[in-house]
Amino acid sequence: MAGIPAKKMMILNILEVLKHHSDDDHRLTQKDIISYLQNDYNMSADRKAIKRNLLNLLDCDEYQVECDSEERQMANGETEIVCSDWYLLHDFTVPELRLIIDSLLFSRQIPSQQKHQLIEKLEKLQSEYFKSHMRHIEPMPHKEPENKDLFYTIEILDEAIIESRQVSFEYGAYGADLVLHSKLDEDGKPRRYLINPVQIVASNGRYYLICNNDRYDNLANYRLDKILNIEKLETPRKKNEAIPELKNGLSLPQHMAEHIYMFSGESTKVGFETTTAHMGDVVDWFGSDIRIEDLGEDRLRIFVMVNKDAMRHWVLQYGKAVKVVSPASFVQEIEEDIRELAKKYRI
Repeated sequence: MAGIPAKKMMILNILEVLKHHSDDDHRLTQKDIISYLQNDYNMSADRKAIKRNLLNLLDCDEYQVECDSEERQMANGETEIVCSDWYLLHDFTVPELRLIIDSLLFSRQIPSQQKHQLIEKLEKLQSEYFKSHMRHIEPMPHKEPENKDLFYTIEILDEAIIESRQVSFEYGAYGADLVLHSKLDEDGKPRRYLINPVQIVASNGRYYLICNNDRYDNLANYRLDKILNIEKLETPRKKNEAIPELKNGLSLPQHMAEHIYMFSGESTKVGFETTTAHMGDVVDWFGSDIRIEDLGEDRLRIFVMVNKDAMRHWVLQYGKAVKVVSPASFVQEIEEDIRELAKKYRI
């Protein structure tokens, strides 16, 4: 930094050396630090200056500088504490940072370029040796179109939720050209949605907005990567008391369990039968807030509160492994869906 004396910069540069070149498995001697200062910052220093600054960092609670220490007897019979093998204890461990980066790698909606930019920033939170842990990890390639305004959308929604303000946006759908086009109103113009935002959530590798469309009194879910031309408004968002599902606040675990594919609409109690072999799938999607009846011979009857459209999608996904048994009207709907699919694909 221009204008700062070299002596005052030394402690900052030593800290940077420890940050980039050391960790619990890669410790530095004073000689190593002198070499890195010369190569990285063109700064000369003697061992006494290095030792003095390292001890100052060791006493500073803000930075987790660590070293090995031992007592040694001096020629005059006195003892002294000798410190060696210096390193910085980073804020994130390697497994923690890997977990964060993995969540980015396997996200289905963050644009590839932004994904790699974020990973490069995260890698700097560990030493230079961390990159070797990431060398053989790559997400499965996918060809989904990308909405490059995703992070801007998140920023605006985050501000609106904190400030209890409404937002408006257009909502897109993909055409045959694989381009996200705004849905149109009756006049052929892009339709604007007036929204009372409640919560941003992640589900099935995507971000969703739980909110209330101002025209209605129920909760709705919108995919963030399909939101276009968002605008934060000056008008306050609708009070929770005006939205029946929010009168007692939002129970996020309940909402997510009832909307497994984030379809909007009311939930209903659905009973279905499956086998014990599929209990892992049931718990993965519905959690533990379910009622189970053991029918014997590895058969189970399970009751869940769930959005009907989401349940229909889930049942058709698992085919013969799942049989809906209640309510009767929903059983008829599922059977009709199966007949239509069989007719369409000549099964």
